[in-house]
Amino acid sequence: MSAKYFHLHLISDATGETLIAVSRAVAAQFDGAFSMEHLYPLVRSQAQLDKAISEIEASPGLVLFTLVDLALVERLEARCREIGAPCLSVLQPILNHFQSYLGTIDHPRPGAQHALNADYFNRIDALNYTMMHDDGQMVDNYEAADILLIGVSRTSKTPTSIYLANRGIKTANIPLVPNVPLPKTVFGLKRPLIVGLIASPERIIQIRQNRLEALHAGLDSPYVDPVLVCEEIAQARRLFAQHGWAVIDVTRRAIEETAAAILDLHRVHRAKMGS
Repeated sequence: MSAKYFHLHLISDATGETLIAVSRAVAAQFDGAFSMEHLYPLVRSQAQLDKAISEIEASPGLVLFTLVDLALVERLEARCREIGAPCLSVLQPILNHFQSYLGTIDHPRPGAQHALNADYFNRIDALNYTMMHDDGQMVDNYEAADILLIGVSRTSKTPTSIYLANRGIKTANIPLVPNVPLPKTVFGLKRPLIVGLIASPERIIQIRQNRLEALHAGLDSPYVDPVLVCEEIAQARRLFAQHGWAVIDVTRRAIEETAAAILDLHRVHRAKMGS
């Protein structure tokens, strides 16, 4: 049976952990089916919901949600009907069942259950690994990583790594420093998915300038020189292309969006690796 990949959009006004747990439990019943998860946590305004809807339009698939605000629910369901994306409230059928027995809920409280189970300890293990392998540390232990992020300075490597670790993914990251070659061990890695992070020169310069200002440093540094920054990014692109590494442009992406794209790549990588 050939593998089947599908987009799964998870929209929550809380953390989204409930949606993740339920969807994975159901998906596990279908052999050869692999969901490409798009998680939208803390959706509590129309603007936030519309951002999720635009992603659904771009990559149609199944839509699961846990939203309390009825106006948001109605808008999401209406737009999903127009898009042709099956849409389901995960908690509402269960809430209805409880209400028929216990009565109406006076004050709905969106949230997620957290238990000290195997997934919890996997996340703790991933966080420990990720913190120990941040910013180019312990390069000889990268083979134990699930994902290795590589990018020039200020491409959100560390926050993205931590976000992934909170999903139970052991993530190492290493910076690309001008005139400093990557450790040779990187090029022999087999298990980890290697992802290159890039951003537009303008965005990189802006973030770096903010960083220098916060440190009360001068802005005449090569660190923010437009010509040098452009060359850094060009060299990074050439390196990623040379080795066939996946590339994600983080210019207009939130950390969650970058992480979701990486998780999509990781699922495909695991499938190819047969794990």
